[in-house]
Amino acid sequence: MSNKERYNLPTIDDFFERTHGDYIGRVQKVDINKIINFKDHPFKVKDDTEMDKLVESIKENGILNPIIVRETKEGNYEIVSGHRRKRATELARLDGIPCIVRDLSDEEAIILMVDSNLQREEILPSEKAFAYKMKMEAMNKQGKRTDLTLAPVEHKYIQNKTSREIIAEENNESREQVRRYIRLTKLIPDILNMVDEKKIAFRPAVEISYLKENDQQKLFDIMEKYDATPTLAQAISMKKMSSEMILTNEKIDEIMGEEKANQIEKFKMNMSKLEDILPKNIVTQSQIEDFILMCVKEHNQRVKQRKNLLR
Repeated sequence: MSNKERYNLPTIDDFFERTHGDYIGRVQKVDINKIINFKDHPFKVKDDTEMDKLVESIKENGILNPIIVRETKEGNYEIVSGHRRKRATELARLDGIPCIVRDLSDEEAIILMVDSNLQREEILPSEKAFAYKMKMEAMNKQGKRTDLTLAPVEHKYIQNKTSREIIAEENNESREQVRRYIRLTKLIPDILNMVDEKKIAFRPAVEISYLKENDQQKLFDIMEKYDATPTLAQAISMKKMSSEMILTNEKIDEIMGEEKANQIEKFKMNMSKLEDILPKNIVTQSQIEDFILMCVKEHNQRVKQRKNLLR
């Protein structure tokens, strides 16, 4: 009698039936070399300290949570959920990984892939942007009709709601915020990286996404020149000029070279670095600003007191 039978320990199927009942399928060990990443997977897999921890856990305990895959026409297995576990398995130098093999259409696979990854604690704006876009397009294909009287794709109705509305509700976002995230997919890579690195604010980045690609490249070069990013008002202004075909290098240079053009945006960006050390009851923008002003006043008072003592 095995330990599992003697102590009534749960099997891998028991675990998944409790935690992922809808995903239960055929569990099998698959050769790591036959597993391929999901096409256009929008979520980054980093070899960082968290990955190191996952590798050590797998070396010690094995993979307790099988990945979800679907079989390809070529006989390989495409990951739907579990890219980090697959990478950790490679780094742990294991030859196989337990998988739940599911029969999924392209649209079903995309939706499951996006939903399983959006549960992560930290998601970059670019990851969320492409994930929302992929899911919305998949949902639209699922709900596609053949008549010619339908509204444009983003307005097609699924269960009396648009795909964008459904995504917004599922992720505690507004419909407009989902739209803004999807707009980020129109940014050139250099500027999108700046959004991920919090070097440029979200809302100005959304407006910049309406600029033509060559105008975005001009803007990026000038941002590097001034080590500054545009305010929301400046981004809107450039968007208007770009649509009117009058946004030249000189115009961008003039806008970005304005005195104090970006100090407020930089201040907002830098304030985000204070989150870990601020009191937990200080959460809103105005509360943060009031707290900083109070600290500055107290600092000035202490400086004044020290000067009085030295007289």
